[in-house]
Amino acid sequence: MSLAGYPAGAPSFLGQLLRRGAPVIAATPKDVPDLVVDPTPVPGWQRISAMCSAESQSEPDSLMVRACRYVVLVPMVYRFVALPVMLLPVLGAGHVGVGLAVGLLLFVLNAALIVWALRVPGVLSESLRGLLITDACVAIGANLLVGYVDPGASALTWTHLVGSVALWTVAWGIPFGLALTVLSVPLQAIVSVNVITLAANTLLLVVTMVTSTGALLLVGLGTRLALGLGIRRGREAEAAKVRRELHDTVLQALEAMALPGPGDSEQAAERLAELRGIARAQAMELRRGLAGEPDLPHPTTIGEDLALLATEMAREGLRAQLVFAEVDDSTMPEARRRAVRDAAREALRNTMKHSGTNKAVLRIEERDGGIAVIARDHGSGFSDTDRPAGFGISESITARLAEVGGRSHVDSQPGRGTRVTLWVPR
Repeated sequence: MSLAGYPAGAPSFLGQLLRRGAPVIAATPKDVPDLVVDPTPVPGWQRISAMCSAESQSEPDSLMVRACRYVVLVPMVYRFVALPVMLLPVLGAGHVGVGLAVGLLLFVLNAALIVWALRVPGVLSESLRGLLITDACVAIGANLLVGYVDPGASALTWTHLVGSVALWTVAWGIPFGLALTVLSVPLQAIVSVNVITLAANTLLLVVTMVTSTGALLLVGLGTRLALGLGIRRGREAEAAKVRRELHDTVLQALEAMALPGPGDSEQAAERLAELRGIARAQAMELRRGLAGEPDLPHPTTIGEDLALLATEMAREGLRAQLVFAEVDDSTMPEARRRAVRDAAREALRNTMKHSGTNKAVLRIEERDGGIAVIARDHGSGFSDTDRPAGFGISESITARLAEVGGRSHVDSQPGRGTRVTLWVPR
């Protein structure tokens, strides 16, 4: 059972939302059905039906449970704004007695309720439940008192009661809001002899119910769609990250081992030692990732990052010359430095595998308000039409930099080498 009091896998999110109110929003979906995100035009009710039938998580998200209270704040804020507005005609009519005092007291109590609602864990907490019940009792009592003692100020107390109906509808669903509405109609009949006023107040309650229900639906469905899309996008991003890590570690190590080595036995032994070192390093990196261990101490500047990268490439057989310009990367976030380093590693490994040369140049410079790293080789080069961008360029370079607000550009021609420009903002 979920915190909202019903099985989290209930078939109809929409029905539960109308019956139980804001707490149901905390039952986050496991995913969004394909129909919801299908770009093919389909009737809106079909998308809503598919979204509402999506299976929910077994337990509500604790953050969403707390966030549900902000939905309840809407009717409170309405009263906070409406009560002072209703005070003006009361003052203009000269009602400065009991009705005005009660109106001011209700305004203060509503402000205190807003403050308290911001402090409680969520709409299901016992303290907020008790406050909402007390609020409705105060609203009914105030209407009875002012209706008999100072009927000219009844607009103030009725505004407060209308807010209570909206509160109950949003917080606990249509049945509770409807129950308070039904209770409020005979209340007005008791304290009012004006049939027109009774009809107008009853109509206002009905409009309040409809408006509150519409707001609950909009917030609930919108939140569910946003959460579902966020979950789906997060899973896609995580899957892309896993593919990228496998490409940049295991696959690169295997391809490095598969590269042809020197012929004589002494150089072959050195090559074997290098391959063992690469395999050992990749195994340690994968083990740390699987165990969730923190990264090892890392450099603090992009220049140090690339210097270590050049050393790493040298062990794999590529001589990368570093050319430094005076750059200020003191404010660059670590995520951007890491993205540049890993993208540069992919560019250099492409040089090692495809260019036919074992030399490259890495240059660092300031450009366009950010920092650019240019990887240049004078190898065989390639044509974009003959060799379209593969996973390494599209994911390990372009997508990786895009995630941190950067960009890349590959310039290559057959026989004239390749230049890969990596740029990130500071």
